[in-house]
Amino acid sequence: MAGLFEAHVTNLGKYNEGVLAGEPLTFPASPQAVQALLKEIGVDGIRYEEIFIACYDFGGKLPELQRCLGEYESLDELNHLACLLSELSPDDLEKFEAALDMGTHTSDLADVINLAENLDSFEFYPDIESEEDLGRYCTEDLAIPAELKDYFDYEAYGRDLSTNEGGHFAPGGYIVQTDGVKEIYHGIEDIPKEHKVFALPQLSIREQMAAYKEVIDRIPPAADRARPETAREGR
Repeated sequence: MAGLFEAHVTNLGKYNEGVLAGEPLTFPASPQAVQALLKEIGVDGIRYEEIFIACYDFGGKLPELQRCLGEYESLDELNHLACLLSELSPDDLEKFEAALDMGTHTSDLADVINLAENLDSFEFYPDIESEEDLGRYCTEDLAIPAELKDYFDYEAYGRDLSTNEGGHFAPGGYIVQTDGVKEIYHGIEDIPKEHKVFALPQLSIREQMAAYKEVIDRIPPAADRARPETAREGR
């Protein structure tokens, strides 16, 4: 399965300590790849537990997707989306990009997943990128006398069509929503097992002991801890 995009996964705890520890993860990913990455950046569930996405790299593809994704997305949800998109035909992937550009169902990652699951609710017309293009396309089958074609206002006709049906001119063509977007995806519990990838690294006993020792060593000695002030009795 070819990679669709990368997310630079970063150790949140180390970042808050002023240390940048992050590595790129290619999606779709595997649990093994996630485990290896988390171990590399020090997220083991003992010393550090939290991550964030520093940035995304789409390699020039899916330009509208980046604005829909945030810093704290679930790796399982990102992988589920990548798996869904990997199964799309080139035509449907182009339709998906146009639907993203339309922006009607893109408020969060769950919305985007549902959008990928509802492409049958949209009609997409490649290479129609203006009102005039739309007007000419939709009058091809009309019996307009040849002597009147030069006088026909294709742009105005296309403008009326797009306004009446709520269509949108995306960079790759014209898209119109023909049906409602059904909420197929409700949350992580809906992700198929084969699409789930988040897994903390498996540590050896020696690695676990070293991790726990590091956590203990961070705890300041009792003498250095701030003591609560004792309330004085009023005289």
